[in-house]
Amino acid sequence: MCMGGSSPSMPEVAPAPTPPPVVAPISADQDAARAGDNERKRRLAASGRSDTILTGGLGDTGTATAGGKKLLGE
Repeated sequence: MCMGGSSPSMPEVAPAPTPPPVVAPISADQDAARAGDNERKRRLAASGRSDTILTGGLGDTGTATAGGKKLLGE
């Protein structure tokens, strides 16, 4: 279906896209992460053995406080 003796024209090639600029990591994010790690370490160091033991050597010596029967939270 070619009309005439002209050769087909080649489409123009678009130039290659330029890569996005490389952005250096923000030091504020690193500082915030480091501060969070330091805070977590400080809290772990501040808590001692007494924070994890809820009873004495004899166990719970108090009386049980069982309430009466309740119907639907009344």
